[in-house]
Amino acid sequence: MNELLELKNLTVEYKSIKDDIKSTVVAVNDVSLKIYGGEIYALAGESGCGKSTLAKSVMKLVSTKNGEILFEGKNILNQNSYEKSLYPKNVQMIFQNPYSSLNPKMKIKQILQEPLDINTKLKQAEKDELIEKVLDDVGLTCECLNLYPHEFSGGQRQRIAIARALILNPKLIIADEPVSALDASIQAQIINLLKDLRLKRNLTILFISHDMNVIKYLADRTGIMCEGKLVEENYTSTLFKLPKEEYTKKLLSSIPSLIYS
Repeated sequence: MNELLELKNLTVEYKSIKDDIKSTVVAVNDVSLKIYGGEIYALAGESGCGKSTLAKSVMKLVSTKNGEILFEGKNILNQNSYEKSLYPKNVQMIFQNPYSSLNPKMKIKQILQEPLDINTKLKQAEKDELIEKVLDDVGLTCECLNLYPHEFSGGQRQRIAIARALILNPKLIIADEPVSALDASIQAQIINLLKDLRLKRNLTILFISHDMNVIKYLADRTGIMCEGKLVEENYTSTLFKLPKEEYTKKLLSSIPSLIYS
């Protein structure tokens, strides 16, 4: 398998002030990992362990202190202007909360067309065709295009957010806790949708979650984060059967019986 994304010694720090005292919080601490084309790689750990910060650093939404982020062998932190313009087309993100990740003042067609307007020079008919196809891929119809986000359920909103992430036909999708804000029955639908889209569109997915139950069902390989560090990594089936680190064992001991099938 070819390496699509590689992180080398990635470190991300935040500055904080408490009681007029400045301090530094190391959110991601010297993390190195590889994600191969076509796989679903899960990053797991408790809330606050650095998973989402790592995801945001790959999306260049937060600054890094040290390390490299290599996409198809090129360091995205040291790119020329042309390479920078290509990166958003290849890497997109699905955020945790569909209630806040969609602009409430924009109709669904505007939401889906905006990435095409910014990143392509397609004609309107070509944009309409792509929008229709991506809606079909996520299980929605064109009847939703003239509606606003508040007119949909949480699960439908997340399908719209997934459609927006797919509209540029990226190679890598970063899904940051994409089902944690949804009801259990809807979670299963979205998880199965991601699994199907991975095959249908030949996607690579970095799946961020604290839910080991979901990860066991979905991921090919899993990395475990604790206090900003990657403490263990393995094929998911092996990691669940033969965890090495005590932290991983405690994490796995907390999961209920598998609910997805």
